[in-house]
Amino acid sequence: MTNLEIYQFNCRPDNFGLLVHDPEIGVTASIDTPDGDAINQALEEKGWTLSHILLTHHHYDHVDGNAALKKKWGAVIVGNEADAARLPEIDLTVKCGSPFQFGAHEVRFIDTPGHTIGHVAIHFAEQKLLFTGDALFSLGCGRLFEGSARQMLQSLNTLAALPDETVVYCGHEYTQSNAAFALSVDPENEQLRARANEIDQLRAKGLPTLPTTIGAEKATNPFLRAGDAGIRAVLGMADADDVAVFAEIRQRKDSF
Repeated sequence: MTNLEIYQFNCRPDNFGLLVHDPEIGVTASIDTPDGDAINQALEEKGWTLSHILLTHHHYDHVDGNAALKKKWGAVIVGNEADAARLPEIDLTVKCGSPFQFGAHEVRFIDTPGHTIGHVAIHFAEQKLLFTGDALFSLGCGRLFEGSARQMLQSLNTLAALPDETVVYCGHEYTQSNAAFALSVDPENEQLRARANEIDQLRAKGLPTLPTTIGAEKATNPFLRAGDAGIRAVLGMADADDVAVFAEIRQRKDSF
């Protein structure tokens, strides 16, 4: 089976556009549609034909280009069956955990409620590729607009259980600000400090900080580290349960 090609580019002020291309079959998917014009420009640059749109959730900055791209390309829009009513122009609904085909590749939606109730991550298991939308960010996670802290922690734990080498693409370039916050609650983490320095260097050159990996996030992302003794000491929550610790980290990030 051929490897998938990933093209990441800027959409809107801080969204990422993401195209997934199977060079053998010739199919191309857009992961969400933050900006139809930017996605069309990226397709033209690569010489690819858009065949699919795979959606993580219903927020406007992830579905804004659905109608225009579907009209131009006839692309099949695929989304979570449980949230289909909020996904504009949807053609194919899929249950979380059930496989569907993208060219020769099997894809599954992973249920990741928290940011929204119907949020999913998009997983290409054989290729160890994961598209997390606004659930898991590099060094962060999405705000809890609809779900609870318990739901989001479970969602993140589900993603953290994937192989460490899984390559992660997310929906926004938030990593530098996330790193500053992460250091405020995990200041003794040497891997985090080193990663924050690398991130500063990348951003100073105008380069993206993504993709990341599940292994890197488990080592440095405080939202995946609610059980860490050092973070708990900083928070003064040594004996609290993981959900309470996670909720405190999320609340502090909201006002950071």
